[in-house]
Amino acid sequence: MPEKITNQLDPAWKAHFEQEFAQDYMIKLREFLKTEKQNRQVIYPPNDLWFNAFLQTPFDEIKVVIVGQDPYHGDGQAHGLSFSVPDGIKIPPSLRNIYKELKRDLGVDIPTSGNLEAWAKQGVLLLNASLTVRAGDANSHSKQGWLRFTNSCIQSVNQHKEGVVFLAWGRFAHDVCLVVDSDKHCVIKTSHPSPLGANKTGKDFSAFFGSGCFSLANEYLAGHGEKPVQWVL
Repeated sequence: MPEKITNQLDPAWKAHFEQEFAQDYMIKLREFLKTEKQNRQVIYPPNDLWFNAFLQTPFDEIKVVIVGQDPYHGDGQAHGLSFSVPDGIKIPPSLRNIYKELKRDLGVDIPTSGNLEAWAKQGVLLLNASLTVRAGDANSHSKQGWLRFTNSCIQSVNQHKEGVVFLAWGRFAHDVCLVVDSDKHCVIKTSHPSPLGANKTGKDFSAFFGSGCFSLANEYLAGHGEKPVQWVL
């Protein structure tokens, strides 16, 4: 794993990374990724973007956390931010539905780019539970240690910050956010924005379509003295 990346992190993230990187599970993950490269496996995103979510969103600036499951595994799609794709890449179906709800909720025009960096720079931590994936093989790295690492990052946000909004889209994100103290933070649970999930409801979550999750997040932030997120891209 590229240690030079840790030197670019803010002090809070850097301290957390150094603590986790010393753990046996992260040493094993490092060896696994080395083996993947030795076997000429293509890994997404590129090395220098594995920790892009943390580089784009300093710990002290986090207002919102959006949990994704796995990086996109198609060529050129993943760039280290959950649900986001670089400029010029076709907008994936789930992100297209996110934009539809954004328009319905806030009346904003649907963007032509899938790049969500503007959200990240405003304090929206766009965190995938796994930070790497083998090309064309979804969830191929999810059992190698990444989940423990990203769970530790979420737990750090939970413990050391207050008034953060967790947008938990889909059952996987619901489970990840179980550690979040709802007395200190706001957890908004909906179905996943994928075409198969966007209209689903459950006894403890609403359908993504019609949820108003973006305006709800901003209402909570404003009520806790934080500047709302400008969701317009």
